[in-house]
Amino acid sequence: MARAWRLVLHRSDEIADVISSRLLAKDLDAYRTISPHLPEDVRHSCREHIRRGLLTLSGVGSDTAPAVELWRETGRRRARQGVPLELVLNAYTMGARVLWEALTETATTHEHVPDADLLGAARGVWANLDVQNAVLIEAYHRERDRVQRRDQQRQQTVLDGLVDGRGGDPTFAANARTALGVAAGDAVACVVVLPGGPGGPGGSDGSGGEGADLVGPVEDRLDRRALVSHWHVRSGAAYGLVSGALPDEALLVELLAPVAAGRVAVAGSAGGIAGFGTAFQLALRAAETLSPGERGVVGVTDRLPEVLLAGDSHVTPLLVAEAFGELLEHPQAETLVTTLRALLAHDGSPTHAAAELYCHRNTVIYRMKQIERLTGRNLTDPRDKMLLWLAVTARAAAGAVRRTR
Repeated sequence: MARAWRLVLHRSDEIADVISSRLLAKDLDAYRTISPHLPEDVRHSCREHIRRGLLTLSGVGSDTAPAVELWRETGRRRARQGVPLELVLNAYTMGARVLWEALTETATTHEHVPDADLLGAARGVWANLDVQNAVLIEAYHRERDRVQRRDQQRQQTVLDGLVDGRGGDPTFAANARTALGVAAGDAVACVVVLPGGPGGPGGSDGSGGEGADLVGPVEDRLDRRALVSHWHVRSGAAYGLVSGALPDEALLVELLAPVAAGRVAVAGSAGGIAGFGTAFQLALRAAETLSPGERGVVGVTDRLPEVLLAGDSHVTPLLVAEAFGELLEHPQAETLVTTLRALLAHDGSPTHAAAELYCHRNTVIYRMKQIERLTGRNLTDPRDKMLLWLAVTARAAAGAVRRTR
């Protein structure tokens, strides 16, 4: 068999060029898409593989270690280049086929090569192919996993930097767009996901608590709409940078609503990459205005008063104290606040508020008088109504944030 292989040893480069020509004729566009330099790399790699392979098969080179290392290095290099494993394995199969064709073609002109030797050579070719594939696949997977870990770490470092406000630095922004695959003209949004199960952040019921997969369904939904997202976690909040041809905020909310397993908020970044830090803060505040027991999706623009009030820890207590006066010291304070909320929602109408509260209209009128007396506000005065509505909103938002934390 060694003598049979020595018959084609001098044709090493010719055989390799046939292999690379067939590969590139079949998948040239795929190779060029990955890198314009990849076709030349394939040609060079084919020559190196066939030369070393024939030296070993012909017995001229008895050390198989260099060949094995070549397979490993090829697997690592192709993984780094992003070449699909299928293309790499196809190349090795094509190489084995062309190598066997070259041997049989040469052997037909040399009668002293017995059929048994040719059959043995054939078995050797395909046995070697199995070994090559096993070595290459292991090296490819190891390198791909390493590259993915490195890329993920880089992406998470970039996301941390954007949340910290470094997107305003042109150099950092350019590097961030490269790392995250965001084109200069792409729209950018932030999606924040918080646990939403009955147990709040520590929930463990599997239906929205900390143990549930809250991000996966959201990411899959975005992916099906061809929207790229990159995710990270900060202070217990999962957040994603979403980019591409984004629909407006309302449509994003509608898109994610069916898969929300927790409290989800969406904020567009008006400044693209540069404004992502602000978008994160707004989305986080919007998500925190949902109570821990809720599951749903909100847009920041739909909850601007809540977000505004929740964002200033000094204003909220002052607003609540000034608007409510003595109301919160009353034994029935929660009932009165609930009644006030219903009255404000129905433009001060006792009839409609009573229908919502499932009580008699006169009961609502009595409570309304108590509210006006305890707060010193008039529910027919536009300014007083606005102040009371802001106070109700601020109290609810502050309560949601306290329960979250």
